[in-house]
Amino acid sequence: MRGRRRFLIRSGLALAGGLLAACASARDELVERRHRLLREIEADMRRTASSTGRARLSPCVAAAIERVERHRFVPAEVAAHAYENRPLPIGHRQTISQPFIVALMTELLDPQPGHVVLEVGTGSGYQAAVLAECVRKVYTIEIVAALGERARATLEALGYRNVEVRIGDGYLGWPEAAPFDGIVVTAAPEHVPQPLLDQLKPGGRMVIPVGAQAGGQDLLLIAKETDGRTITQRKLPVRFVPLTRERR
Repeated sequence: MRGRRRFLIRSGLALAGGLLAACASARDELVERRHRLLREIEADMRRTASSTGRARLSPCVAAAIERVERHRFVPAEVAAHAYENRPLPIGHRQTISQPFIVALMTELLDPQPGHVVLEVGTGSGYQAAVLAECVRKVYTIEIVAALGERARATLEALGYRNVEVRIGDGYLGWPEAAPFDGIVVTAAPEHVPQPLLDQLKPGGRMVIPVGAQAGGQDLLLIAKETDGRTITQRKLPVRFVPLTRERR
């Protein structure tokens, strides 16, 4: 009897050890996949530097790309592709943006630890998580309730206490939390929304894709001067889903 008990204990320990080793191996694989993705993004940064003015990621943005678990922000059926440098469907005719574009938009914002940032178009919550690694507070708005609720749950589960999610019309911004040091828009309106310009702090930056679905879209960097004037730079041709408005 005693021998059988020892055998069972040894078997249980061996099984537990095997499970722990498998978990560690899976973690290591995810870390390596994120590191590989970062290298691909850095190559894209160098390739597009003549247009964007940015040849490399700042340490904070690079670290955020390596830390944020993109597979946690996509549906199970596409999770195997989470660390590929491309957009993926997340349902409701929406996508999670290409990681290079997420990194570039974050970089163009020039995020600082004390900044308060608005994101228009929460989507999966991945862009908000990347921003949250670099700034003090992120306010993010999603018009599709199911996506917004899912993103909120994911961000809370991952411990992002500095992100606040609202369901609503992002075109109108978040007036009671304004002004913002930075604004990131992850869907394309046909023109820059005036409410967002009004809510951008003097000295702040907005990164936004603009253009009609039928024509071309450009990724714009808008800097607001201390006197309220804005300076707009076109950075890259892009392709985003359209910015959806509430029906009135």
